[in-house]
Amino acid sequence: MEAVSYSNFRQNLKKYFKQVNQNSEPLIVTNKNVEDDVVVMSKDDYDSMTETMRIMSNSELMERLQNSEKQFNSNGFKEHELIDEDDEKNVVR
Repeated sequence: MEAVSYSNFRQNLKKYFKQVNQNSEPLIVTNKNVEDDVVVMSKDDYDSMTETMRIMSNSELMERLQNSEKQFNSNGFKEHELIDEDDEKNVVR
């Protein structure tokens, strides 16, 4: 992860915004006082990270995902063709 001083970040704000969004790589913005350092990341990456944390904090969902992975790894699945929505209307159930 790249780090840049606050003054350099401020002077080149547009460049760093573009870089963070294109590379999907967070950027550390440093200050004289280390406690004031921040991390800049794209909104898409932030949204993805928060969704991942939400999923991982849901124990029931994580258990289902782990069971699905075990089932997949033990070949406990069936492969089939995808159903076209137009064809589905003609399927007799």
